[in-house]
Amino acid sequence: MALDAPSGIDWAEWLRRWDRQQEGYVTQREARFSVMLEALAELLPDAFVALDLGSGPGPISRRLLARFPAAQAIAVDVDPVMLAIGRGAIGTVDGRLRWIEADLESPDWLQELGEVRVDAVLSSTALHWLWPEPLTRLYGELGRLLRPGGVLLNADHLAFAESSPTLARLSDRVLAEQWSDASFAERGIETAEQWWGAVADEAAFAPLLRERAARFAGKRRQHSPPGLDFHVAALHDAGFEEVGTIWQLLSDRVLLAVR
Repeated sequence: MALDAPSGIDWAEWLRRWDRQQEGYVTQREARFSVMLEALAELLPDAFVALDLGSGPGPISRRLLARFPAAQAIAVDVDPVMLAIGRGAIGTVDGRLRWIEADLESPDWLQELGEVRVDAVLSSTALHWLWPEPLTRLYGELGRLLRPGGVLLNADHLAFAESSPTLARLSDRVLAEQWSDASFAERGIETAEQWWGAVADEAAFAPLLRERAARFAGKRRQHSPPGLDFHVAALHDAGFEEVGTIWQLLSDRVLLAVR
């Protein structure tokens, strides 16, 4: 159940700070988004319905709806802070954007969507939170939810296989340097910890943070999330006919799957 949005918060500024903080971790974030939208422009009609999974405050949905005036989007996330910022800063875009609170790890998350079929599923820097079993289940559900010819686009760090140790070592070294506190300070960017610390200092966020703590209680972060080969195999098993990387910078990739 959605909490009432607190008043007196500059939602647009919090979204701006979120985007800037995320750019610190994904230096080619806009390139990722651009490739995903170009794929949609090439593969789908002007009017389509897109599902934004692990949407956060809606960076994909915002860009998608600005690019495609006839499109609609459904943004799904479990984090009440993220959803509040998205709702407050972006709104419904004249009724074209629907926000859904649901946990993708839950077997019944689809019930929150209602009766809907979608033409595209997009996700960015989110699915690495899912452990192998719920991730496999999710891909199966999406295979049934998507219309024939629909597409799935996942932008994330998808690790190299054990057969590519040199590439994996290079990628890990680059990321370790890029994600260090010293690198963030040198670039003048907030780290995730600093951003969340600033949120905690804002008294109006307190009810949302309490709800967030309750929803994330018991969740564990993976030390080594499923890599590229796991995603490709799981998508093929879920009925996707074509699966491949359409953009890549070391382990940072945009994976396209065609239903």
